[in-house]
Amino acid sequence: MRAHVGDRIIEQGKRVGDHRRIGVITAVRRDDGTPPYVVRWLDTQHEALLFPGSDCRIEAARAGDAST
Repeated sequence: MRAHVGDRIIEQGKRVGDHRRIGVITAVRRDDGTPPYVVRWLDTQHEALLFPGSDCRIEAARAGDAST
């Protein structure tokens, strides 16, 4: 998994009843774009260090995306 600042990360629920979460990557700690990432979750605006698991996927940032 590789990401850049501004990309979105989508975390699917791990159990029945869990909701999908969407966050924006605000910092990438390694030059090659591999985890961990600092993510600002859009539902709570909380920033956290994330080591994404198999339930996560990355969506590349779109040009002009103002959500970052």
